[in-house]
Amino acid sequence: MAARLKPLYDELIRAFSSRPSDLKKCSEILTKLKLGLIEAGVLLPRGDVNLGDLTNARDILEIGAYVSIRSRDVPSFDRYFSQLQTFYTDYRHALLDGGFVEATDGLSPNRIADFHTTLESLDSQVIAENPFIRHPVNLERWLMEGSYSKVWNAREEAPAEEYKFFVDSLMGTIRNEIASSEEAAYESLPLKDAATLLFFKNQTDLLKFAQHRGWQVDLTGSAIIFKKKGEEKMEIPKQRLIAASLAYARELEQIV
Repeated sequence: MAARLKPLYDELIRAFSSRPSDLKKCSEILTKLKLGLIEAGVLLPRGDVNLGDLTNARDILEIGAYVSIRSRDVPSFDRYFSQLQTFYTDYRHALLDGGFVEATDGLSPNRIADFHTTLESLDSQVIAENPFIRHPVNLERWLMEGSYSKVWNAREEAPAEEYKFFVDSLMGTIRNEIASSEEAAYESLPLKDAATLLFFKNQTDLLKFAQHRGWQVDLTGSAIIFKKKGEEKMEIPKQRLIAASLAYARELEQIV
């Protein structure tokens, strides 16, 4: 690593390793470091590059991915994750596994095709034994099965704190799917039952969700009333139907 980047790198490690991480400071340092990596030709490495520089560049990008997750910035995470792919594929066998590589290897939100492409490049034994990869694999299977309770419980079984952010994002999507089913299947539901079905631990969160969905809440009766969509009364054009039927009958008579 260039001598002028070494102090910034050390400062980034300190800011990231502090408890809690100083995310604002990390972001500021990362911006400077990425410019330095571009100038050094290791942000997008090609050909023979010093392995020490590659390792440092990969660690910087991985910290950037973590900072993005902890900042709830998914687009930023996607950019860091994409930049890391060169290090995970082209230089996979040259670089030693770092402290962050396994945890980021399994995080690819809302990109199922990319996720499967990543899995295809991995040994089946690695998928089975590595908890950082096994966790998202299980999540996808449970989603396909509709085993939403397993997805919810998986939050507490996450192999790293950052995974919980993605499980929470999945739960938002799952809740909306369940809510749409409830609206179609029921006219109303007791608050307690709605909270259970939607995986809410307290009534306050349920009421906020109900307000967002436009549901009516009957606090006296402890129930949620669903608005039925598409049930507007339709006027049947009786006269036109009768006239059309008579005309159709006359045409049939002429044919016969």
